[in-house]
Amino acid sequence: MSKIGFNKKLQKSCAYCVHSAKLEMTNETICKKRGVMDERDYCRSYKYDPLKREPQRVKISDNYSAEDFKL
Repeated sequence: MSKIGFNKKLQKSCAYCVHSAKLEMTNETICKKRGVMDERDYCRSYKYDPLKREPQRVKISDNYSAEDFKL
């Protein structure tokens, strides 16, 4: 198994591959090696590109008091 980056549980996907580009109107990607593929698929030429991944946003709680900001 190859190194996936920071998240070890991240599934291999054409959406995160160096060889692919996302098609705008569909859930598909176009791969230099295999052609049009579903973004959840991957092939043996898969190589992770961390710049294609968008991390999930963390919700920050909004219940702060003035005491939280005192030094």
